[in-house]
Parts: sequence; structure tokens; C-alpha cells
Amino acid sequence: MAEAESIIGTPDIPEAEGDEGTEPEQSDGAGASDGQAADSAAAEDGEAAVDRSPATRRRRIILLFCVAVLAYLLDLGSKMLVVAKLEHQEPIEIFGSWLRLDAIRNAGAAFGIGEAFTIIFTIIAATVIVVIARLARKLYSLPWAIALGLLLGGALGNLTDRIFRAPGVMEGAVVDFIAPAHFAVFNLADSSIVCGGILIVILSFKGLDPDGTVHKD
Repeated sequence: MAEAESIIGTPDIPEAEGDEGTEPEQSDGAGASDGQAADSAAAEDGEAAVDRSPATRRRRIILLFCVAVLAYLLDLGSKMLVVAKLEHQEPIEIFGSWLRLDAIRNAGAAFGIGEAFTIIFTIIAATVIVVIARLARKLYSLPWAIALGLLLGGALGNLTDRIFRAPGVMEGAVVDFIAPAHFAVFNLADSSIVCGGILIVILSFKGLDPDGTVHKD
């Protein structure tokens, strides 16, 4: 009898194994489609997701001030060297007449613009520094940290001249010395401000805010 049952039951074994084998295939298929949907949703959310942890904001602020300090020290050091070695001397030609080092005192804004409004430009520079400090509290974007650092370093560089150089406090003349042909004379602080401004324009066109939010309009 046992032999008969074993003989009769043997054909059912492959079907049982087949049934057991098909169940994981169905669950795998369902899991795959669920996983694809989850991945798709995560991808969509990931485009707008921003890491706003305190650690991220702290790193961005540190980067901002590192860029600002580097830009400021390069500007300050170059001006000290120019005043000590180049002022009241003949211009130094770097690439013939195309690029020279020529120390001048500029009472206006960047590139010698608006020399009659020295105090106004001093106030503007101070205002820029305050605005950057306020933006830093909500800063989570790496490119914005670099851009604001360049602006801050450049603004501090020229503001230092406004405050401490002749003819007086808030009316000091900025030291300019980079003199390209057929262009205004400028300094490293001006270059830092312009580069930071260009980067901000690019980031704005891309829809990236300082807090890391990306607009998809």
C-alpha cells in the first residue's frame, strides 16, 4: 500500500515544486514594479531634496569665510606690496603695453567709476557685508558659499581702503594697480567682486537659491 501511494504521489512532486517556484517569481515581479515606482518617486523627490542639517550649514559657512579670508588676504597683501614697491614709480610692463602694473589711488567704485560718491560706495560695501552675513544663516548651497565668499572678501578688501587710507575715514581712496590696455585700472578685490557677481547670476539663471532649493520653471 505504501508502495502504491508513493507511486501515485510521485507525479505531484514536480507540481508542488513548480508551485513553490512560481510564487517567488510573482512576488519578485511585484517587488520589482514596486521598487521601480519607489525609485522613480525617490528620484523625483531627490531632485528637490536638500540636505539642511546643521552640519551642512556649518560646512557651507566655514567654506564661505575661508574663501572670503583668502580673497581678502590676497587683496590686502598685493596692495601693501604695490604701495611699498610700485607707488610713485614707473609702471611695470607684464605683457608689453597690453598689461601693466600701475599704482593709482581710486576714490570711486570698481574700475574707477563714480569718484564723486566715495562715501556712498563705502556705505554700499558695508551693506553688502551685512546682507551676506544674514544670508549665511540659511546657506546650504556649495556654489553660493563660494560666490558669497568672493563677494565678502572683495567688499572687505575695498572697505579696508575706504576706512584706513587717505584722505580720511569713509573717504579713503582704493589702491588699484592692474592696468590692461584700453580698460580701467583695478585690483584683486574688484576681480573677486566681479567673479562672485557673475557666479551669482549663473546660479540665479539655473534657479538655485542659497538655501539649496532648485526652481524648475
